[in-house]
Amino acid sequence: MPQTPHHRRASTPRSRSSSKDVAQLAGVSTATVSRAMNNPDTVDPETLARVRAAADKLRYVPHGGARSLRSHRTRMIGAVVPSVEYALYARTTSAVHQRVSARGYSLVLAEHHYDLDAELRVVEQLMQHGMDAFVFVGLDHHPALFSLLEDYGRPYVLTWGVDPLRRHPSVGFDNHAAAYQVTRHLIELGHRHIGLLSAPLQGNDRAMARGQGMRAALAEAGLALDPRHVQYAPIHLHTAEQGMSALISLPDRPTAVVATNDIFAVGGMIACRKAGLRIPQDISITGIDNTDLGATQTPGLTSVRTPIIEIGHAAAEQLIARLEGKDFEAFQSFPIEVVYRGSTAAPGGND
Repeated sequence: MPQTPHHRRASTPRSRSSSKDVAQLAGVSTATVSRAMNNPDTVDPETLARVRAAADKLRYVPHGGARSLRSHRTRMIGAVVPSVEYALYARTTSAVHQRVSARGYSLVLAEHHYDLDAELRVVEQLMQHGMDAFVFVGLDHHPALFSLLEDYGRPYVLTWGVDPLRRHPSVGFDNHAAAYQVTRHLIELGHRHIGLLSAPLQGNDRAMARGQGMRAALAEAGLALDPRHVQYAPIHLHTAEQGMSALISLPDRPTAVVATNDIFAVGGMIACRKAGLRIPQDISITGIDNTDLGATQTPGLTSVRTPIIEIGHAAAEQLIARLEGKDFEAFQSFPIEVVYRGSTAAPGGND
């Protein structure tokens, strides 16, 4: 039977800011800090603003709040995602909500825009509002985040990846393998000049792992990714279109492109159509995540089916089990599968 993992970090405890520190920074007494935290209506707005600014800067969580967090259940779970605009994160979060709602929990959604410092601040704020547990996207986070969660005994689960060191409970799939497999497919078709359309790597371990997976497949075949054949852009159709336009305008453009998600791939297809390039006769394109957006293109997009709904359900079930003191499976990796459609073929005459 799955066993509850031990999560304590083998490091010295980090020092915690005190109300005295906040008072000194804000230029008020510790009594004023206490009133500002516990009875804000009794403090004038200007002083309250100074105290809150100082508390935010010092990442101060009142000890009374800590005791409340440990002793009271709110039946609220925080879901902190990089962006609510990205449909796939929204679908995973919706799957979490479906399961926790059925068990009487509420889901509180927040975003951090791929900024791990901002993610930490958001979690501290949600912590003060008494979240019982948290769901996060990805494996890479601010080191202080895990200290904070452990200090206050909040269960959490990471999604969209599985921690290879088994330090943090996680539910996901192998992002490295997803890009590796589609790149192998292109190599087996005969492509030797393969480009990459990717999200920026900052704060995005999924994009990092997918890029590494592509490079691993190329290296295994004795190939390398030409730096000129790489474009990074925010996850939008129009930015993907711009990135692909830059790739296909090169005199020695790639004959195939791996996009790290279907939005990039479809934006790339749009750029190719506008430039008069035929897919797949003139250029092959692959995506990852197998969305309806890619499946309904003409030709249909070759992509990788990823378990975004299963991840949400499993994450919710793990947190509910932990909150209710039941056994749980801390690490779950779901399978992926390449879905072959018409957007890939052997290279044309320009290879």
